[in-house]
Amino acid sequence: MIASLKGIILSKKPEGIIVDVRGIGYHVSVPLCSLADIPESGQEVFFHTYTHVREDALQLFGFLSEEERKVFTTLLGITGVGPKLGLAILSGMPANRFIETVNNEDVSLLSTIPGLGKKTAARLILELKGKLPSLDTEASADSPLNADTRDAVSALVNLGYKKAVSEKAVEAAINNGSTAIEEIIRESLKSLTEKK
Repeated sequence: MIASLKGIILSKKPEGIIVDVRGIGYHVSVPLCSLADIPESGQEVFFHTYTHVREDALQLFGFLSEEERKVFTTLLGITGVGPKLGLAILSGMPANRFIETVNNEDVSLLSTIPGLGKKTAARLILELKGKLPSLDTEASADSPLNADTRDAVSALVNLGYKKAVSEKAVEAAINNGSTAIEEIIRESLKSLTEKK
């Protein structure tokens, strides 16, 4: 099995990426929501891959993170979910959002993904509960952070603030009525710079 792939992008299209690895071009199917984060043609890329072998085909599926690949392979363990539907699910929703949706048992949000009806979405939630990788063990142990909150904390950490300090600032900004992520970050930075 091909577990990872590192090479130069020859072609980048929604139907797949062609990666040149020392003269051999590999066709890699990727989730559509990852497309914007994949480098352009001529640049180097690294994929965590899953190799799907059938009698008549050998397919490579590529993921930018190990977490994304784990979600994909966990999905394949569910009856009735093949690589095509697994890829469609991760194309309709980033891996961390999907995990959050399953953990929140949000059937209506999950069924907005093309190819997933309410019955299938409900069955996925039932079968995947507790099987998916945890989002952020440190954060989830302390507080139930939603996607915007985590992104705001991540932005502050990237600016050099400690995680615990960033989480408190973000929490304070939300408690003060900030809702949009830009607003949360702006308010958090304001309170952090005042404390200095």
